[in-house]
Amino acid sequence: MTTPLRDGPLLLGVRHHGPGSARAVRAALDAASPRVVLIEGPPEGDALVSLAADPQMRPPVALLAHAVDDPGRAAFWPLAEFSPEWVAIRWALTHDAPVRFIDLPATHSLAFKDDSEEGDGGENGNEAGHDSAPGPGDRERALRIDPLAVLAEAAGYDDAERWWEDVVEHRGGTDGDDPFAPFAAVGEAMGALREEYGDGGHRRDLVREAYMRLQLRSARKEFGDDQVAVVCGAWHVPALGAGSTATADRALLKGLPKVKSEMTWVPWTHHRLARHSGYGAGIDSPGWYGHLFGAPDRPVTRWMTKVAGLLREEDQPVSSAHVIEAVRLAETLATMRGRPLAGLTETTDAIRAVMCDGSDVPLALIRDRLIVGDVLGEVPDSAPAVPLQRDLTRLQRSLRLKPEALEREVDLDLRKETDAGRSRLLHRLRLLAIGWGEPAAGRGSTGTFRESWRLRWEPELYVRVAEAGVWGTTVLSAATAKAESQAVSATALSEVTALAEQCLLAELTDALPVVMKALADRAALDADVGHLAQALPALARSLRYGDVRSTDTAALGEVAAGLAERVCVGLPPACAALDADGAAEMRAHLDGVHTAIGLLPATPDRPAGDLSGRWAAVLRKLAARDTVPGVIRGRATRLLLDDGRLPEDEAARLMGLALSPGAPPADAAAWIEGFVGGASGGGMLLVHDERLLALVDTWLTGVPAASFTDVLPLLRRTFSAYEPGVRRTLGELVRRGPAGGGARPDRVEAGIPGFGAAVDETRADAVLPVLRLLLGDPDPDHRIDIDHDNDLAGVAR
Repeated sequence: MTTPLRDGPLLLGVRHHGPGSARAVRAALDAASPRVVLIEGPPEGDALVSLAADPQMRPPVALLAHAVDDPGRAAFWPLAEFSPEWVAIRWALTHDAPVRFIDLPATHSLAFKDDSEEGDGGENGNEAGHDSAPGPGDRERALRIDPLAVLAEAAGYDDAERWWEDVVEHRGGTDGDDPFAPFAAVGEAMGALREEYGDGGHRRDLVREAYMRLQLRSARKEFGDDQVAVVCGAWHVPALGAGSTATADRALLKGLPKVKSEMTWVPWTHHRLARHSGYGAGIDSPGWYGHLFGAPDRPVTRWMTKVAGLLREEDQPVSSAHVIEAVRLAETLATMRGRPLAGLTETTDAIRAVMCDGSDVPLALIRDRLIVGDVLGEVPDSAPAVPLQRDLTRLQRSLRLKPEALEREVDLDLRKETDAGRSRLLHRLRLLAIGWGEPAAGRGSTGTFRESWRLRWEPELYVRVAEAGVWGTTVLSAATAKAESQAVSATALSEVTALAEQCLLAELTDALPVVMKALADRAALDADVGHLAQALPALARSLRYGDVRSTDTAALGEVAAGLAERVCVGLPPACAALDADGAAEMRAHLDGVHTAIGLLPATPDRPAGDLSGRWAAVLRKLAARDTVPGVIRGRATRLLLDDGRLPEDEAARLMGLALSPGAPPADAAAWIEGFVGGASGGGMLLVHDERLLALVDTWLTGVPAASFTDVLPLLRRTFSAYEPGVRRTLGELVRRGPAGGGARPDRVEAGIPGFGAAVDETRADAVLPVLRLLLGDPDPDHRIDIDHDNDLAGVAR
């Protein structure tokens, strides 16, 4: 039955993102058939509302407004399929009725700076001003009370969420034959609350309501009083029907701050709807609300079926009998609790008891995938966007790298053209502070031909894209311009070297000359050896990346070699007279420089052997100087030993000197930490070299009791880094001792107390089948050359 509007405009007070409100709005609009629909929202969205009818538009979506001169100042107006505003928009477009947004324009709301100046916070620091409509979990900023909590308490409920679900969300959307009764009841309740507690007095809310009244007056004059429908937060309904004059409303709007703004549609996510910020302050269970809206008949049965399907996908044994019993239990719980329909609480309790065997662990998966959901909306290509966003969208499609709300990992093989393009895009976006992807450790690979990324698209990234639009109209031009700007403004050498690494990863060839000039200038002026040592590893990695990506890195190689030479000259004096913290920091620099020099390619002026030889000489100086802290002397000794530049006898002699009775126990413990500590494989070195283990054991048992407490923390830190199996083996060797057969028989018989004089070729050849398998070589007769003069680490290389 159609009921015409007779006594003025139809005010439909709703809860933002409420499926019960959405169904009620649709029923009321069907009954009233208004000629125009007014919606709480920014008027700048009027030009975009027709896109809601595009087949490519799929909610959840949001209107995004940002300040043209400050794109970081932005606001969102999210809409889900079950949002009353979205239902009203779709109804109006289907029935050829105009749709107008009547809230305060974004040009004003974006100009409010913060909460202390009429603003109320929100998405990205500047919310669009969509205050909470009556809904549990919504927080009206202008009030110190929760209006729904007051109404729920008056109805005898101790839970406002349950009350709202019982009276609205679990209803069919009408009250008997009168589709307007729910809105009349909600409006009356809000009027009583505002009369009791006041309107809050928040100037921004008063300004918004004044603007809404002016727009309502204009629509009533144009279309007639009985042909206007208004969909807004229920808290505003009493204000829209108040007797304020147009003159008073215009006075409130006089002198409002303004900024130039732009607006578009962007995809939104259910996870973002679940956050308590933005339009309607968020809802806890968007997936559940979407289910209630899409399945009004038998919602509990359909929900249990969804849950069973999810659990089966995860290899959980859930049968049809589980579903039947869970439905029965949920309905029984609802009856016992006096609820008209089983809500989320009852269904969750039933799922835990019947399908999850009382465990909360599977419920976390159900909450993430179903109760909240991982839905990402879509917007049509015709939606306005900044040029940078359009170029990014084009690249995402051409590289088949679709934005998704669900976090996923992607492994890239840089030898493939498409994967190399994906890598370039992700690195360029990182440089632009658009954090779509973060590098991740994948497949245990450290090779330069493979990258792993962890991807997750969040709606806030559209704001980051708008911010980055000031650098250029394409991803390439924007990243290049920003890299050049950062190179000029950087003050620290490490900043420029990190930027050079980013430019090579992102293949910003046009930016490299500017970055290289800045790098050469900073390197020439920086005399701090610590800064030079910190910068060198990034340059060495950059040379590797440039080799993989076929980038000309000759200039970078010259700068890196020059830095390495300066480090070789300045490091020995810089390592003298350091305290414990300074020594630990310098030890880390020592490791970084050692790795970097091994990666630096040879140049015409500097053969690779010359540089590595100079570095070995530096390490020998550090290992022999008594003025150098023990942790650095021990580390230098170990690096020389690992490179085959120090005989085992000499390493044992240096250890014996460091652990002699005359050496301070703390300095000796530091030497041990440098030599066998960390992730350097020192534990296995002690396992296989009984001579070194005996030296450590003899020193440790001879530490005076008065000094043992001081060196114990350092020793614990050293040996706790070993794998459990290594610690267990060392303990067994020490427990057995020489008399217990701790030494290996073959070495004892050969008179070799430590490592063998040469590699056992028969045992070394045993790795060939595994090596051939790793290299993908199916031919067992194919010759793999091995340098038997090197250790197995050399074989692996």
